[in-house]
Formats: sequence, structure tokens, C-alpha cells
Amino acid sequence: MSEILNLQPSLLWKNFYNLNQNPRPSKKEEKVRAFVIEFAKNLNLEVKTDEVGNVLVCKPATPGMENRKKVVLQSHLDMVTQKNNDLDFDFDTQAIQMCVDNGFVKAKGTTLGADNGIGVAAIMAILESKDIPHPAIEAFFTIDEETGMTGALGLKPNFLSSDILLNLDTEEDDELDIGCAGGVDVTATKTYQTVSLDGVAYQLYVKGLQGGHSGMQIHEGLGNANKILARLLSVATAYKLQIAEVESGGLRNAIPREGWVKFVIEKEAKNNFENQIQIIISDIKTEFESLEPKLEISLEEIATLEEGMNVDDSKILVQVLNSAFNGVFRMSPDVEGLVETSNNVAKVEVKNGEIKILNLTRSSVESGKEYLCEVLKASFELGNFSVEFSGSYPGWKANPHSEILALMKQIYTQKFHHQPRVVACHAGLECGIIGRNYPGLDMISFGPNISGAHSPDEKVEIKSVEKFWDYLLEVLTQIPVK
Repeated sequence: MSEILNLQPSLLWKNFYNLNQNPRPSKKEEKVRAFVIEFAKNLNLEVKTDEVGNVLVCKPATPGMENRKKVVLQSHLDMVTQKNNDLDFDFDTQAIQMCVDNGFVKAKGTTLGADNGIGVAAIMAILESKDIPHPAIEAFFTIDEETGMTGALGLKPNFLSSDILLNLDTEEDDELDIGCAGGVDVTATKTYQTVSLDGVAYQLYVKGLQGGHSGMQIHEGLGNANKILARLLSVATAYKLQIAEVESGGLRNAIPREGWVKFVIEKEAKNNFENQIQIIISDIKTEFESLEPKLEISLEEIATLEEGMNVDDSKILVQVLNSAFNGVFRMSPDVEGLVETSNNVAKVEVKNGEIKILNLTRSSVESGKEYLCEVLKASFELGNFSVEFSGSYPGWKANPHSEILALMKQIYTQKFHHQPRVVACHAGLECGIIGRNYPGLDMISFGPNISGAHSPDEKVEIKSVEKFWDYLLEVLTQIPVK
């Protein structure tokens, strides 16, 4: 505890520590909402909630700043809940265990929640402060950003009354974000009749992959546990493969780090199969040697499995998983280096006669998003899967002529003696959704350096948090007059 509370800026880190004592998985924000509401009430600030559970705290302008434009400071309360498989940890009840490590704050075997907890803590610090100059502020804390953006989607007109929105949910401290991708969940499901299994039984593991953010890191070519398992199982289809159970991947917005499958093959093929799969394992490790140095793939013979899929259904599942598009589908022809459209094959579950495959498709171009959805649907329907599209949210169209962008570029250059990078990102930010109901709101997103978001390797750079904080405070002092 003390090492976190001794960091600077102390007010921000104190609030981040306190925030992380409150469980805050997506769709389970009751405890953290109560914490924020109580925090605001203790400061005698106006606080209200809307129908979906978003929290709004209003703080008047400091003396002399009453004539400035009103500002929304916006961050989301929920966090991605990922942990290492060998760690016993309950995100619904336990506090995040934090530590300082070589200039970074990280968690012990779990996601840290710096995404977007540092933004929340910064807003709380401004609400709590007595000596920070600022215009009238609406502190807007949304729910469920990570698994559907239902907080932003549920926001109604007239809940906010500001002129400018500062979203504190970007993960590189030299970036000013002025646009983002939209997304949609693609879910493929199928039922199968279980049959008795007879053969040599195995459990195949893939683990040790980096994982990470399925938007911000999709272009890095990182390993996807679901796709690697499917590739390995292709070898087994030649030997009357019958799949009993699969558990691989996790949240839609996290690149899957690990997974396993239990299956049988015909007894006569045991030696040939084991020899062949070791060759493929060696090939995969060689291919990913530089990107995924901790990749582990293991095949273990296990006790007999009793029930699972028949041979035909097993082969179709492997073919569907191999054919389902994963990764960068199209780069933007207009913005250098920007991923335009992508898909993350995020989770595969097979058990008790049911198959479920979860995907998150993203694009900054709505027609591109729709087309990739149809491509995925075609792959799944060829295997007689049912396909559902849900949770669609819009992208955020960049406005290079934004007044707040011009101001923040100027301030950044003066403070740090080089220009910021003005970008659009492939992640899903809430700005696009908020802007749909508040089309006149001038919006921008920025934040500190956070790496490994959506994975247990998540960490935030301490120096960068101090830089972000100083920059935020300077921006608030220079908000233009109404």
C-alpha cells in the first residue's frame, strides 16, 4: 500500500488505490458506483445517476473561471478481468493487489485496471482538490465500457450540459485521439448430439501468449490461442478426431492468451499422430519465437473420455475455426498506419452438446464492419452454425478542425517541446456513442502510457502518469471563454 501512496501526484494515486479496493468487473459495477457516489456526497457535490447506472458529479468553476466553457471529464468505471490460470483470485470480491516494478505500477497476476482507472482517479482528484483552477466540471463516469459500452449507449440527451468533453481513456501519452473504430459482437452457436467416445484421449494446452487489447494490438501479429488450437487439431482430423470439450480464450476485447481442448483419436494412430503434432508444435513455436517467447504448447495423454462430438461434427468445428477470419482485415487507405477493419476470434466453448464462438469485429468504416460481419457469417454458416450480431456501436469520426484539439496541441508543444501525435485509434472509445446524442460536443481523448491492457501484464508508467496529470491541469486552466 505505502509504495503506491508515496507516488506523485499523490492525490491521483491515493484515489487509484482506493478505487482498486472496490471490485469493478464489467456489468457488476454496483460496489464501485456506490463508492463514487459516496465520495461525491462526502465532498458536498451534486451527484446523480441515469437509468442505466452512469454517474454524473457536478463541480462549480473555481473563482475567476466562471466565464469559461463547461467541461465533461469522462472515464469508465469498469475494468477487464483477466488473470493467470494458476492464480486463485475472485474479481467479484477481492481488491486488486498492486506493486511498483521498475518505474511501473502493475498487479500481481491480474489486470491492473489502469484502463480506465487512472482516468477515474484523475477526475476524482480534481473533484477533491481545493487549489486546482478549473471551469465548471461535469465528472461523467460510465459503466460497462469493456463488454458492450452499454453505459454510453444508454446515455440520453439532456443528461450532460457541457461544451467540451475530455475522455481520459487513451494509452500513449504523446497522442491526442480524435477518432476511433466502431464495433459489433459476432456470436456463432451450434448444438450437437453427444456420442460415446472410444480411442486414445488427450488434453492439448496452449498458454503463455501475451494476449492484450484486441483493438490497439491486433496489428502486432500476436498469437491467438483459439487459432493455434484449431491449427493443431487439423492434424488430428486425419485420425478420426472426436472433440469432448474446449475452453479457450476469454473476453471479446482481449486477444486470447490460453486455452485447452480434450479429444480422442483412433488407437491405431497414436504414434503417427504424436509424431506429426510435435512437428507442427515445433513449427508454430519457431514462427512465433520473436513475438511470443513464453508460448507453451503441451499434449498430454489422459484417462478415457466418455462423451463428445462425432467425427463429422469435430471436423466441421476445426474447419470453421480455421476459416474464421482473425486479425487485420483492412488497413486504412487514408490514414497511414491505422487499422481500418479487424476481427478477434475471442473465445471458444464446447461442452454438454453446445458450441459457442465469440468474436469482436471493429472498423472505423461502417460498411467495412458490415462486410467483415458477412464474411464471418459465411464461414460459420457453412458449418451450420447460427450467427447473431449484437452490441453494435458507432465509430467516432475525426474532426481535425476541433477547437479543443488546436488548444491542446498548442499546450502540449509548449510544455513538452515537441508536437503530439494526432491520431485516430482502432480501439472502441465511448466518444462516438456520446457524440451521437450530443453532436455539438467538442471531444478529444488522451491519457498516460499503459501497456498490456486487457491482460495480466497490464502496467502503467509512473512518470507518464505525472506527465498526463500536469498536462490535464494545464488544459483546464486554459479552457476558452464561452
